[in-house]
Amino acid sequence: MIRMAIFGFGTVGKGVAEVLLKKERLLKNLIGDFKVVAIADSKSSLYGDFDLREAIEYKIKHGRLPRDERARDLFDIESFDLLIEATPTNVFDGEPGLGYIREALKRGINVVTSNKGPLVVAFKELNDLAEKKGVHLGYEATVGGAMPVIKLVKKDLAGNQIIKILGILNGTCNYILSRMESEKIGYDQIILEAQQLGIAEADPSYDVEGIDAAAKLVIIANSLLGLDAKFEDVRITGIKNITPEAFDVALKKGYTIRLIAEADEDGKLEVAPRLVKLTNPLAVYGTLNALLIKADLAKELFVIGRGAGKYETASAIISDIIDIYAR
Repeated sequence: MIRMAIFGFGTVGKGVAEVLLKKERLLKNLIGDFKVVAIADSKSSLYGDFDLREAIEYKIKHGRLPRDERARDLFDIESFDLLIEATPTNVFDGEPGLGYIREALKRGINVVTSNKGPLVVAFKELNDLAEKKGVHLGYEATVGGAMPVIKLVKKDLAGNQIIKILGILNGTCNYILSRMESEKIGYDQIILEAQQLGIAEADPSYDVEGIDAAAKLVIIANSLLGLDAKFEDVRITGIKNITPEAFDVALKKGYTIRLIAEADEDGKLEVAPRLVKLTNPLAVYGTLNALLIKADLAKELFVIGRGAGKYETASAIISDIIDIYAR
């Protein structure tokens, strides 16, 4: 029996719980019996023998969980084998997720996370700690949502040296730029409508200033290029100064504009708006993410997928869980 804990019970955490219920029979065939024995959000928790479906309904109705113990307390209250860490991202100090992941690994608990912050702040430390303790740290969900990146390269491109990665790593920015291109309307109107649709956050700065894409780039570069990069190593330019007029000029020459993240084996790390040929596979539209991977043997590989969303992120988390426990 795999005993699971979920820390962070917002959109992503609830999404994972819903998928665990929906796919229960399939998952048990793949990994054996499992049970969620602890869940926690920022101010409340639930642990022991409880019904996961009822816990989801309680959180939706009351905005919290029934008990007052905090996530950190659950390490000493409940025994579990796997921590699903889905707390909000903080790229500057990684907390509170960094503390939870570090504590779990120290105790010999496997971890799967969607939280970019801890990996941006302490990538090498956490991976070294997992190796030392003989446990797994899965983080596919931190970089591309449903778009497979980490395992694709580590497994299917094993033996390749990755030379460069180039791509679109933020769906909100891509949505804004796509609409600006096609409808010739300004940033302020698009961001307001994107917020109303739930595509952009109430405070969209993490997205539009390039912070989210830069965080993902650091994780990808460290994982696939073997760098030891930090967030401050990335040169970042956001999209707030892009205008419909810029698209008029670009389109006349056969180009569009996209927020491109790039890293190479020499340590280049940059996120910035760039001209992209309309015939380039990176000229994707809407909230899609896309990544071009250049390798010494396989040459060029292009991946496209939905980079955010409750079930898209849950897809990557479930994939990591299966990867750890597949029989």
